[in-house]
This record gives sequence, structure tokens and C-alpha cells, in this order.
Amino acid sequence: MTTAEGRGLLVKLGVPNARTLSEHHLHGQIVQLAGRRDGGGKLLQKALDRRHELEIRQFDKARTTDAVRALWKEYLARGEIPGAYWAAITHPATDWALVQEIFGEVHMLSHLVGQSNRADIRRLRQLEADLAARDEIAAAQELRIREVMEQRDALQAQNRAIEAARALTAAALGAVEPDTDRDNRKSLETRLAREQAHAEALDEKLAILLQASTRMSRELEAETARRQIAEAELAAVEAMLADGRDGEVGDASLAADPVSLEGRTLLYVGGRPRQITNLRRFARDRGGRLLNHDGGIEDSLSLLPGLVGQSDLVLFPVECVSHEAVNMVKRCCETTGRTFRPVRTASLASFVHAVLPMKSSVSVGQNV
Repeated sequence: MTTAEGRGLLVKLGVPNARTLSEHHLHGQIVQLAGRRDGGGKLLQKALDRRHELEIRQFDKARTTDAVRALWKEYLARGEIPGAYWAAITHPATDWALVQEIFGEVHMLSHLVGQSNRADIRRLRQLEADLAARDEIAAAQELRIREVMEQRDALQAQNRAIEAARALTAAALGAVEPDTDRDNRKSLETRLAREQAHAEALDEKLAILLQASTRMSRELEAETARRQIAEAELAAVEAMLADGRDGEVGDASLAADPVSLEGRTLLYVGGRPRQITNLRRFARDRGGRLLNHDGGIEDSLSLLPGLVGQSDLVLFPVECVSHEAVNMVKRCCETTGRTFRPVRTASLASFVHAVLPMKSSVSVGQNV
């Protein structure tokens, strides 16, 4: 159950300071309550039965331990775990061996979630290290460019001085023998040609360095943008987890949810089939409705205009959707005045980050 539901249960039982207990102490109180057989334990049982009433009705159809196990496997494969977990372990046909099996599977899922979060943090830190290294390379390139430009300016000044000296020499040697004049002029011309060749080589090297610096700047900007998006997605998921919801929102806390969809309808085009159930559950628990189109794999693209017309916001993961589906989504949104928003990846974190601005919806002209 959510933190708000647990706190409300303790308030009903008259627990002192129930509204101000820390989440850790609140958790401890609920765990102690679960081990009691008095009225508090019964209230907790009823609260969980009401919350997972739909799943309990589905599991009531099972009459044997194997039937309960089969239903649990189906819900586990779809990622619909909390309600199925409660319905399975409280089912009359569930024996101790099945309880241990179900508990072990949920326990290992908690490890997988922790590993995923740690992997995201490691990738973020690696991005920060790569960005710092690129900053150092860009600074070194800029310093080298300035040095080459200074060398070029010095050579150009030297060339102008040589030209002036040659003109003065030619005027001063006007009365000297022709052979001596030719030798001096030839020596000066040779020196001038050498300096000009050096200056041309420096100009070519400078052009190469400028191109490399421009490319590095573009890559740095792209890397910075990717890091900012990754940080925003991670922050959105961490805020949701810190809020005590863990992907679910009860009636008591829906109004205060920063991602509350308030009866809006979302259309998700493309993505991975195994993730759609989690996205639909996320939208439903926040008062919204999620429609889905697989982008033309099995669903016909002719269905897209009708789905777009029913939606307040259309989303599609850019890494997991066809170009044809994206082009049709854009055309339909421009025709109907709907808003579309590209999503960086097909993950839940990217989806959460994408729906955060729902309350300040943008116009079609502002779509990317």
C-alpha cells in the first residue's frame, strides 16, 4: 500500500503522532500491525483486500495450487505484481512451498530494480567524466589555435618586412654592378618564397584545427544535451520513488501527485510490448488513460488518425518506432491540433519525464 494509505490506517487506529511519523517508523508500525490478530490486523487485511479486489476475484477462479501458480506466472510476466502477490499468498489453495516460491521471485525482483538504478547512476557518472575530458580537449584545441594564429600573424609581418627590405635594397643598389644586384635579388626572392610556403602551411594547419574544434564543439553540445535529458529522467523517477508511490498512486494522494494526469488520455506509438503494461498502469494510477499503437508492426497505420483524435498528448520513443508511423503522427497532430512529444527511449524513466509537463501543454507549433 502507499504511504498515505498506511498513515490513514494508523490514524483510524488512534496511533499517537501517526500524521507526523517518519516513513521508516511508519513502515515499522505497519509491519508490527500485520503480525497481530486484533482489530488493527483485521483493518489492514480489509484495506489490502479492497485495494486488490480485482486480482482477488480473478484468483478466486483457481481451485488448486497449480492453478494459483499458473495465474501468478501470468501476472508476473505482464509486470502486474502487487495485486497478484497479495491475491496469491492469501489464497486458500496456496501451500507453504508456493508461498516460498512467490516470495523468492519478488525478492529477486527487488535486487534487479536496485541493479538497474545503480547502472543508471554509473552511466551518469561516466557521462560526466567523458564531458569533463571533452572540455579539456576543447580547451587544448582552442589554445593551439591561438598559438597558430599568432605564428601566422608574425610570419605575415615578417613577409611585409622582407618585401620592404627588398624594395629598399633594389633602390640602394641601383648604381652597383648588374651581377651583384641580381645575386642579392635572387637571395631575397628565395627567402621570401620559403617564408610564404611556411605561411601557407600554417594556414592549412589552422584550417584543419578550426574544423576539428567546430566538430568537437558540436559533439560537446550534443553530449551535454544527452546528459541533461538523462539527469532529468533520473530525477523524475527518483522523485516518484522518494514520494513513496513506487509507480502506484492511491485515491488519497492522487491530488498531490506532480504527475497527476487528471482524466487526460495519452497515446503511445511504438515502444516495447513488455513495457506497455507498466506504462498503462502508471497512467491509470494517476487518473489518466493510455492508448497504444505498435507503430505498424501488427496494428494498421490507418488506425492512427482515430487514436490521435481521442488523445490529449501523443508520445513515441524515437529509438523504437518506424519513420512511417512518426510521419503519420505528425501529420495527424497538425491536422487535429493535438500535441505530440518525442520520447528519448522506450523506458519508464523517459515516459515519466515526458509526461511531467502535461499541466502546461504546448501548442503544435512548439513540437520538436
